[in-house]
Amino acid sequence: MASETLVHSADPVDQHLVTVLQGKFEVAPEHIRPEATLEDLGLDSLAAVELYVTLQEQWQVPLDDSEADIGLTVRQVRDTVHRLRADSAGEGGTA
Repeated sequence: MASETLVHSADPVDQHLVTVLQGKFEVAPEHIRPEATLEDLGLDSLAAVELYVTLQEQWQVPLDDSEADIGLTVRQVRDTVHRLRADSAGEGGTA
């Protein structure tokens, strides 16, 4: 009962995450599943930090690379980017 890969997701964050993991870290697309940890994908602690820095630069979100950990799942990374993007978009819009 494995979950779907993110390869066919319409979500732009999912698609970008897949692109970065495939291109920069040479992760096979069939392994990029929400429940996979960064360690499952073959990333070490330095690569996890590099992933965070890359996503921070490309999405313009304040990811804290000190929180990058190989135990994080793809879903957790994706959800963090979504949350930070929503927070950024909502700045000044809430009282």
